[in-house]
Amino acid sequence: MCKASGLSAATDASGGGAAGSVYMKLNLTNTGSEPCILRGFAGVSLAADNTGAPIGAPAQRDEATAPADVLLAPGGTGTAMLRYTQAGNYTDCAMVDAAGYRIYPPEDTASLFLPQPTEACSNAGITLLTIGPFQPA
Repeated sequence: MCKASGLSAATDASGGGAAGSVYMKLNLTNTGSEPCILRGFAGVSLAADNTGAPIGAPAQRDEATAPADVLLAPGGTGTAMLRYTQAGNYTDCAMVDAAGYRIYPPEDTASLFLPQPTEACSNAGITLLTIGPFQPA
């Protein structure tokens, strides 16, 4: 299984947007020297900084697409669809600044931090993020 220590993270906003949401591809790239497998869903949340705790609710899984084993050769990339819903859409949102995303690869307890400033809701009852399973890029 791929581990955070051998991966880099990036997003590609080519997914577009609709009704207050932004769809982006979450790309995890194998930076190691050995192949590894991504299987299933990443854990994703908004975070105040690269060492900070998550802000609000973690990403909800979008299970419309079945997970697949994604074999990443060194330098290879797996992608998952990440949806961010604008915090301003929620009148009961306790809005705070997030510095980016904390990303846990599937079946890993270590994480990556992806700097991407945005707004978050500190109340955990509001889910701003949805993540799909990894697919070959």
